[in-house]
Amino acid sequence: MVSIDIIITNTGEVPIYQQIVEQIKGAVLRGELRPDQPLPSIRLLAKELEISVITTKRAYEELEKEGLIYTVPGKGSFVADFDESRLTESREQLVAEKLKEVLDTAELLGLGRAELRKIFERVLGDEK
Repeated sequence: MVSIDIIITNTGEVPIYQQIVEQIKGAVLRGELRPDQPLPSIRLLAKELEISVITTKRAYEELEKEGLIYTVPGKGSFVADFDESRLTESREQLVAEKLKEVLDTAELLGLGRAELRKIFERVLGDEK
C-alpha cells in the first residue's frame, strides 16, 4: 500500500470528497502513483484524515467512475493502468477545464482578452 499525502481544508467551498479526488487524480496524472499500486483502504484513509468513511467512499467511487482507480472486492482499490496518450489527454483535459473556469470568471467580471493576457503573463512571470 502506498502512502498518500492528502491535505484537507474544512474552510473552503470545495467538498472534502472532491479535495480527495483532486489530490489523488493529481498524483496519478503526475505519475506519482503508478498503475496497479494499492491505495489505502477506505476505512484507513478516513481514519488518517479524520473524516467519515462515507466521504472517503464517495471519493473512491468518483475516482472509479473517472477510470483512475479500480476496486477488487476483498482486496482493495488500485491505480488504474494508463497508456501514455490517455495520460496526456487527461492532463490536457484537466487544464482545459480549469482554463474554462478562469474564462467564465473573467467574462463575469467584464475582463477582455488583452487584460487576461496581461494577467496570464504576470502569473507566468511570477512562477520563474
